[in-house]
Amino acid sequence: MQTQSTLELSDVKAIAAAAEAEALKNNWAVSIAIVDAGGHLLHFARLDGAAPVSSHIAPAKAHTAAVGRRESKVYEDVINGGRTSFLSAPAIQGMLEGGVPIMKDGFCLGAVGVSGVKSTEDAQIAKAGIAAIGL
Repeated sequence: MQTQSTLELSDVKAIAAAAEAEALKNNWAVSIAIVDAGGHLLHFARLDGAAPVSSHIAPAKAHTAAVGRRESKVYEDVINGGRTSFLSAPAIQGMLEGGVPIMKDGFCLGAVGVSGVKSTEDAQIAKAGIAAIGL
């Protein structure tokens, strides 16, 4: 039997604070979602000025990254590469860059999804949040 780490509330708070700080430092109005390994929402924030639709996209990106155990950009690249049939994949909706899994010792602990600015900037915010817990 293997032992797997899990996110604690203090981890979620640290990730959220660092992600929000990265967004505010760059004056980016975004929504930030943090989910557990099963894609279940642990934290959500829609910063001032973020588009209402970002409140749907950020959790979807986080869910996709968690259950897929890879960055959501991978799916975007697959689709952009011509495999449009992947759009029919069940229960995966956030197939745009900006969802980043939280990985430790080969296990996915959850993910961060961000929406509201350029996809690369969304991913930058997510990664800044994850870095706050040393991963």
